[in-house]
Amino acid sequence: MTQQIPPAPTGRPQPEPQLVGVRNFRDLGGLPASNGRRVRSGRLFRSGHLAHATENDAEFLASLGLHTVFDFRNGADHALEGPDVDLPGVRNVNIPLSDPADGREFWKMVRDGDLDQLRAVLGDGKGAARMANSYRTIIAERTAEHSRVLHALAEDSVPALMHCAAGKDRAGLSVAVTLLALGVEREAIVADYLESNAPHRRYRVRRSGDTEETRAPEVTELLAPLFDARADYLTAAFDTIDQRWGGVEPYLAEGLGLSPETLDRLRATLLE
Repeated sequence: MTQQIPPAPTGRPQPEPQLVGVRNFRDLGGLPASNGRRVRSGRLFRSGHLAHATENDAEFLASLGLHTVFDFRNGADHALEGPDVDLPGVRNVNIPLSDPADGREFWKMVRDGDLDQLRAVLGDGKGAARMANSYRTIIAERTAEHSRVLHALAEDSVPALMHCAAGKDRAGLSVAVTLLALGVEREAIVADYLESNAPHRRYRVRRSGDTEETRAPEVTELLAPLFDARADYLTAAFDTIDQRWGGVEPYLAEGLGLSPETLDRLRATLLE
């Protein structure tokens, strides 16, 4: 079942920009952190890929004064979507994270596979289980990549924008890890994550052909776990942190190698 979208966290900057070629963009400013602090506006952004940004989109993105764009897409994503739009003076850092849907061959099946193939791979809860497992794997195995991002944010990479293809899974996890390091409560992290379900934010999959089968409601239902933001997915990531490291603080210290001094700098940079 698709998750219901909760109201946006209080303090979220308004109004939201109307971007045409960039989906799922938002400023993380206003999210509540510990000790009554909040994430600073204009410091940390998230979105889907920037490859299809229009001229007006690029002008808006340039106006943010970005220092770094973190692109978590892999080679298959780049081949499918293209490189990000060039933003003058902005450093582009590509840190590929494992694709939650197993990359090129899986997405070819999603776009081109018939109903029987989709049933075999995604039916009977297999699609949702696949996604939750991918979240666990990224948290457990991509500690070096997440450590690199947080160290960069603590040093010199702000304002920053994080994105993958849809801005939901790989970027969603990187944002979640960053927010955990800032002391943002898990409930607020999940609430922001679920905003990716809003119709104007969602990634649009293009199915090959225009037949009755490709438009069948069952196809939409089978594909839903791949394109929904579901609280269960992020909960699987949080559970992995708790089970493997014993909680957020040891995860940050042991898993990501963040010293107290680095955490202090990160929080001073991104919190108000």
